[in-house]
Order: sequence, then structure tokens, then C-alpha cells
Amino acid sequence: MSTSQTPRAFGASTTAAEVVDGVDLHGRRAVVTGASSGIGVETARALAAAGADVTLAVRDTDAGARVVAKLEAELSPSAGKLTVGRLDLADRSTVDAFVAGWQGPLHILVNNAGLMAPPELTRTPDGRELQFAVNHLGHFALAVGLRPALASADGARVVSVSSIGHLFSPVVFDDVDYRFRPYDPWTSYGQSKTANALFAVGAAGRWADDGITANAVMPGNVGETNLSRTTDMEQVGALIAAGVFALPPGKTVAQGAATSVLLAASPTVQGVTGRYFEDCAEAEPVAERGTAVAGVAPYALDADNAARLWAMSEGFVR
Repeated sequence: MSTSQTPRAFGASTTAAEVVDGVDLHGRRAVVTGASSGIGVETARALAAAGADVTLAVRDTDAGARVVAKLEAELSPSAGKLTVGRLDLADRSTVDAFVAGWQGPLHILVNNAGLMAPPELTRTPDGRELQFAVNHLGHFALAVGLRPALASADGARVVSVSSIGHLFSPVVFDDVDYRFRPYDPWTSYGQSKTANALFAVGAAGRWADDGITANAVMPGNVGETNLSRTTDMEQVGALIAAGVFALPPGKTVAQGAATSVLLAASPTVQGVTGRYFEDCAEAEPVAERGTAVAGVAPYALDADNAARLWAMSEGFVR
């Protein structure tokens, strides 16, 4: 990875294209999950524009093919190659098939896909609560399976897309599947996003000797995505009106992808690992949720929590 740019200040309004301006990713290979819509598309666009060969890992391969056709028509001839791979994070067989089909090094893995706050409790066929399974366990199995490819890439980067929603809940280790407590879509979402941050902490410690860095990111409040496809938005409005929580300032999709692209590609964060970023900068700690719209909870970066989650996740995905 090389660059002709000098260090610059990035922030909340920075776009993904601005992050990779001057960055050369030719010869690099990337996987972006959930890249058939929203932030995933813009992440793939920016990485490919900088020269990376990007695989869009998606549930709907027809939708992925349409995105590839659109991006190929918009990007310059010097852009990297775009391909589509089948990946349903709730279906371990597709995760295993994706891993088995990957050949050669992998320089960038962006675990971007997810769902938010389905109103009813749903479990996967193997008994895991759906949000925890999709947002965390599927990505965990994918990243662990691809570790040899990442290790062979000489300085690979893993980006775990978390959320300010992690402030809704730590990982409740004794009941991640809501078998002993009433299901709540927001605490469920919260613990899955906390798990995304803790995964980065765990991977940073375990994979450092392989030259792999791993960081978590908060994209921001981006309305133009498919994340809320399962969310009761009327309930969201009511909760905001009642002061239960607040939303960060709005961002465009291109701005929402910027922090992921920063951690995936920018030389300004070379060697940084095990951190949580938002608005293209490392987040400040939050002592109490209240109506916080920024920052990271201490439990989401706690090494003991990360170790416990890793061990539990290994048991779940065997």
C-alpha cells in the first residue's frame, strides 16, 4: 500500500472518496460483507477506486451483480476488479463455503453487514438469537476462517462495523439468546454491536504476530441504508420523543463509509489495532449512556470481556 498524500485532518463530514484520495491499493484484495446496499456499496466503491480487487460478500447475489455493474460503469478503467460471493451470515453453510472457496491472500476484510432491532425474537436453526448470530457470530466465523488468508497478506486489516447502539447493552454472557429474560430488540442490537467492538479487541491481541490489525468503527447516523429493514421506525420515533435515546447528526452514505475505509486503507492509521473509531478518529470513553450520541463504553473495549466472548464464540461456531 502506498500513498502520495500528506497527512490530513479527517472528520465527521469526510467522505470515503476523500479518505482514499491519493491512496494506491493496486495488488490488494478486499472482502466487504453486506455490499449490495448502503454503506457497504460505498465502502466497496472507495476501495475499488483506489485499485483494490473487491469481493462483495452478499446474501442476494443478483443484487450484488447489479451493484457491480453500476460501479463498473461509474469507476475509472484503473479501478480494481469487482466480484460477487454468496454469504448469508445466518447460515453457517454459506460462511463455510465462502471460506473454503477463498484462494490466496486477503488484505482487507470489512465486516459491514448487519440487521437492527427486529421486533420479534427470532433464532437461527442452531438456536442463536438472530441479531447476535448475524451481526457477530457469522462475522466471527468468517474472520476466523479467513485468518490464514489474512496472515499471508503481510499487514492485513480487519474492520468490524459496530454502532453507537452498543451503548444499549453490554454482552450479557449468561443469556445472549434471551432464554431467561424478556426479548428487547434494542438491548439485543446493543449487545451484538458491543460484540463487534470486542471482536476487534480480541483479534488485535491474538493476531498481532500475523501482522493483522483489527479495529471497530461507528459509521454514524445514515438513513439511506438497508440496516433498518427489520426495525419498527415508529417505535424509534416514539423512543426519541420520550428521551429514551437520541440519534447522532445525520450523514450521507459516502460519509458513513468513511471511517470504515479509513481503517481499511489509510496510511494514517498504519499499525493501529484494537481501537474503536467514529467520525474518522478514535472515540472518547463514555461513563454513562444517558442520551450520548458519541463515544465508546468501557465494557466494549475490555480485554477480559473480549477473551470471554472469543471463547464463547468459538464454542458456538464449532
